[in-house]
Amino acid sequence: MNPGRRQFGCALCGLASLSLLGSALAQQSAADEGFLAPGYRPPAGSDELGLWKMMDRAERDLMRSRFVVHDPALNAYIRDIVCRLGKDHCPDLRPYIVRTPHFNASMAPNGMMQVWTGLLLRCVDEAQLAAVIGHEMGHYLRRHSLKVFRDVRDKASFSAFLGLGLAVAGAGQVADLTDLVLMASIFAFSRDQEREADRIGLELMAKAGYAPLAAPEVWDQLLAELRAGTAPRSRNILFASHPLPEERMQTLTGAARGAAGAPAERGEARYRANLASIREQLVRDELALRQYARSEVVFDRLLAQTQHDGMLWYAKGEIYRLRAEAGDAGRALQAYEKALQARGAPPETYRSIALVEMKEGARDRARRAIDAYLQLRPDASDAEALRTLLAE
Repeated sequence: MNPGRRQFGCALCGLASLSLLGSALAQQSAADEGFLAPGYRPPAGSDELGLWKMMDRAERDLMRSRFVVHDPALNAYIRDIVCRLGKDHCPDLRPYIVRTPHFNASMAPNGMMQVWTGLLLRCVDEAQLAAVIGHEMGHYLRRHSLKVFRDVRDKASFSAFLGLGLAVAGAGQVADLTDLVLMASIFAFSRDQEREADRIGLELMAKAGYAPLAAPEVWDQLLAELRAGTAPRSRNILFASHPLPEERMQTLTGAARGAAGAPAERGEARYRANLASIREQLVRDELALRQYARSEVVFDRLLAQTQHDGMLWYAKGEIYRLRAEAGDAGRALQAYEKALQARGAPPETYRSIALVEMKEGARDRARRAIDAYLQLRPDASDAEALRTLLAE
């Protein structure tokens, strides 16, 4: 049996045991499902302990995943935000940065938290990231996942229970988008639970000194991406388990305005500085999705903050070059020119200029761009291919 099948089998065995155990422990008091106390561990023999053990196993697999970002300084920074929000719960929380170019974060009942790199790229400051993390902590503190688990079990929905088993089996592997969608759907919270998590998240933000209005901003930004994109919402990984963002944005805006007068730190410069080590990779991962309209919204938002970011202008140029619609060649060349005038443009900017110019029939300009590229990258693996292309 391969490792994946073995893990799946073990997960189902665990779920079957939990089902039998759950029938004996179905009478849980309301207090058992209240606010989680710092240092809490489920009682021996409980279905909750069984659920935690499954998530412990998924966490061990996640720690071995090649998608986990191990940058020590960045991990310390994310953990500081988590602890600033979680305060006395800090020792119980274990955040992991997962390299996945989609907007999402999640938190398991045992304290394992995932922060996806697509979320890091999209947040414009620390307060926005704190808003999402605070929301996930709201689910954790109110033990929403345990309630969902018991609800699925008690309804005796075999298909849902099997889906839960599949999701847990894939939770720690993070092998591809299918696993991630399954993982996102492990605990599909109700809208009331989402609203409660939003409220708790705002409270945590206010107590930690973050600007509450950062929370509705996150959803406003996500709406802008959705409107620009072509994929239906049902295919968006976030909406596998979340209510529509319009309602959330409106509710959060009202609640955040009600919290006016609280300290309002945004942490914009600190956020950019701490993400500097992986920023180029985040941009390249977003480009690799080839969801051009959506990515253009993301890059425009980031450029509104930092007009002199050469990597972002290069990325905009790549959107137009790869999309190759009417007028895109000119737009790409304008973006590359701005990249070269800014700071941090990669050498590939010249290569992309050459490719656009060759396609437009401007071979002299293409030759000059290739020369500039090879001066910066004399050992480029594509040097011979570019010369051959130019000679044709």
